[in-house]
Amino acid sequence: MTNLIIDIGNTRIKSALFQDGKMLEEEAFSELDYALNYWKSMHFNHCLVSSVKWSQSELQEALPFQFVYLSPDTKLPISNGYGTPASLGLDRIAGAIGAWVMRRKGPVLAIDMGTCITFDLIDESNTYLGGAISPGLGMRANAMHGQTARLPLVDLKVKPAELIGDNTITCMQIGIWLGIEFELRGQIEAYTKKFPEIEVFISGGDAQSFDSLAKDLIFVVPNLVLYGLNSILNHNVE
Repeated sequence: MTNLIIDIGNTRIKSALFQDGKMLEEEAFSELDYALNYWKSMHFNHCLVSSVKWSQSELQEALPFQFVYLSPDTKLPISNGYGTPASLGLDRIAGAIGAWVMRRKGPVLAIDMGTCITFDLIDESNTYLGGAISPGLGMRANAMHGQTARLPLVDLKVKPAELIGDNTITCMQIGIWLGIEFELRGQIEAYTKKFPEIEVFISGGDAQSFDSLAKDLIFVVPNLVLYGLNSILNHNVE
């Protein structure tokens, strides 16, 4: 069975072609027209669309093929124990399911390094419980610059090698980078104490910057959300 997975964010459109659970190819687009030309040449059996930008009715008019539209009512391959499921970001639970697919069971912790850093847990009974949300790299830099009178907006492209900054810019860079690194280590340690059999998966745009954390039971997988969306689609069409 061949699946087309489409994940439409605020600025980018990502898609992946899966065959029997294996990702065959992946592409990203800035415009829907470019993506449409690419998808029209593809052959697939089923499609799932997750979108924060366009509604189901808008996409039904734009896309020339049938698809499953991800919503809070879509059936999931796990149980959802979140307290307010209607407010849960669908990318969060998709990322957690992606981690669960990688391990084929819980407990798993999915950490997404995007605009925000999200921590999402599926326990040993295969139930999604929730997690935590905190500011990502860029958000921390923007907050420090925007909410103070004299701190500049710093470049975060390169992770500092030093522990101690000797000027304002390097102090801010080190504070942001190490603040996130120590937060990740602390969260992972706390989850591991509570769930000794846990495996941790890190994904998202900034994931590779923290691949030094990868060790036994911690894995960097850039596209957890796409794997999770593919699992959700399989659950709804099989």
